[in-house]
Amino acid sequence: MASRYYQEMQESFKNNNKSREFPAHTAKVHSVAWSCDGRRLASGSFDKTASVFVLEKDRLVKENNYRGHGDSVDQLCWHPTNPDLFVTASGDKTIRIWDVRTTKCIATVNTKGENINICWSPDGQTIAVGNKDDVVTFIDAKTHRSRAEEQFKFEVNEISWNNDNDMFFLTNGNGCINILSYPELKPIQSINAHPSNCICIKFDPTGKYFATGSADALVSLWNVEELVCVRCFSRLDWPVRTLSFSHDGKMLASASEDHFIDIAEVETGEKLWEVQCDSPTFTVAWHPKRPLLAYACDDKDGKYDNNREAGTVKLFGLPNDS
Repeated sequence: MASRYYQEMQESFKNNNKSREFPAHTAKVHSVAWSCDGRRLASGSFDKTASVFVLEKDRLVKENNYRGHGDSVDQLCWHPTNPDLFVTASGDKTIRIWDVRTTKCIATVNTKGENINICWSPDGQTIAVGNKDDVVTFIDAKTHRSRAEEQFKFEVNEISWNNDNDMFFLTNGNGCINILSYPELKPIQSINAHPSNCICIKFDPTGKYFATGSADALVSLWNVEELVCVRCFSRLDWPVRTLSFSHDGKMLASASEDHFIDIAEVETGEKLWEVQCDSPTFTVAWHPKRPLLAYACDDKDGKYDNNREAGTVKLFGLPNDS
């Protein structure tokens, strides 16, 4: 029997199944993220810039484009509780913190390598950034100085704190999830999560689960307390690149080179919906307050018709009549 939530969300997506496209960049978009209040969406691109949009009713209105990086902006994230600050990680060996009120870069922090992943601690005090040489640097968000630096002997793919801020998680190239105590950064556990490269990790807003996506095309769901896998989602055929939990923790979106985004009901693993895409999807992010999904896809085979710009961001879950 499908749950009531399942039926309600299916009905909602039937009535709001439009995806709308908004020009954001001149090259492909690597990362999208919502501010904590859901008013703004930021995107980072291969074109070395970040863009910020304001969500107005049922559309995104571009507010600003943020320039300064000398290389691709590979990942970005917002401050967990301040909706005006976000941080970008770039291949130019810097991270930059931006303030949407002044539209300026308030800090540029030099790092040792080409940065590929970044996250902000739940208490807002620390930014962790990982580079191509598998070094993770922990930066004080107020002083912008490095607090700690860890070199790992394995390929680090994605990094995240748990919601309680006392553990730090890394997914690695051997299919493992490495867990460190925080702030001591002492190894607690290494979990063999997947038979191949473990790519991405996300914690649900309720703190009950986290999910990992792997090159084996599986998404696995883990109980945070017991660190055991409770179920797997296996509807994708390609390496899982990106994950996002909905604001209530009840839906999980996952995407890959498959031409759809899978939306699963977390508690049952059942498919709630699939969002059709015409190319691989790099990044997905649920809105923090409503069932609205932002995402960005690869450029369509590089064959652009002139009236369609590269580097768009998309929203799924908008009313069909908008």
